[in-house]
Amino acid sequence: MTEPLLQIRNLTKRFDTAGGVVHALEDVSFDIPRGSITGLVGESGSGKTTLGRSLLRLIEPTSGQIRFDGTDIAGISAEEMRAMRRRMQIIFQDPMSSLNPRLKVGDLIAEGLRAFGIGTRAERRDRVAALLEEVGLSPDHMGRYPHAFSGGQRQRIGIARALAVEPDFIVADESVSALDVSIQAQVLNLLLDLRAKRNLTMLFIAHDLSVVNYLCDQVAVLYLGRLMEVGPVREIAIAPAHPYTQALNSAIPQPDPRANRNRTLLEGDIPSPLAPPSGCVFRTRCPHAAPICADGRPAAHPVGANHQSYCKRTEELHGYRGVAPLS
Repeated sequence: MTEPLLQIRNLTKRFDTAGGVVHALEDVSFDIPRGSITGLVGESGSGKTTLGRSLLRLIEPTSGQIRFDGTDIAGISAEEMRAMRRRMQIIFQDPMSSLNPRLKVGDLIAEGLRAFGIGTRAERRDRVAALLEEVGLSPDHMGRYPHAFSGGQRQRIGIARALAVEPDFIVADESVSALDVSIQAQVLNLLLDLRAKRNLTMLFIAHDLSVVNYLCDQVAVLYLGRLMEVGPVREIAIAPAHPYTQALNSAIPQPDPRANRNRTLLEGDIPSPLAPPSGCVFRTRCPHAAPICADGRPAAHPVGANHQSYCKRTEELHGYRGVAPLS
């Protein structure tokens, strides 16, 4: 695996509410290799968006480290973080709500360029025209408003806006989930092309594991704010080690309805983050849960090169030994 651009260590985020403390993220640790696309999957309420926004410090972490290109950005000042944000951008799930309807597309894409004082007005206009062409739109679209575009076109505008300041890292937060399947494929292929052309590093947040299997190099699986499994996407697609990942994998639709499938069905709903289960938080829905699962959090167990499962029964079920936490 290549050198990591981001190293996430023991990242924790808790929210104080009137009903108690929400445990949104707890001790999450994994690396995002430079030039790769890492998928982040899990059910609604698993903490995916909280993690993505914490990496950009749009949400302030409660504790932990976020080392971006060697700098722990969790500990830098607001002024230093503002300068760092030129290298870190986000593509939102709903392009319509993230685009100011009162601004023309050219002004929307140029927002970052103006904020960082990049180029003259003419240079910014040329840059916006080139970005529109790069994402498959026309420079003639600069003078139009967001409502004049389809959902897929608006998402391309959002991508162009994220690319404007030439970032190294992009968080794509459910960026294709609101699109039709055919449009999804076009946007996914665009992201792959941009990654190859620009050597971009991405965190791609999704609830659909089949999309992650198509787009990503590695995948991290979250459940109730805890990491369940992380590793190369091809390994996890073929042989997921954690029972939760197995359940997500088995839910992927198959083109042949007559094919024999071993489905892993989960009973009940995801527990409340106000009162997460003790030990392994997945144990209340896990088909392999045992009394040991209630005693302490699971440690990482190796499944292969750069592939770890956080399950107390990994060694018993799969024959893998435990490893020390990431340093």
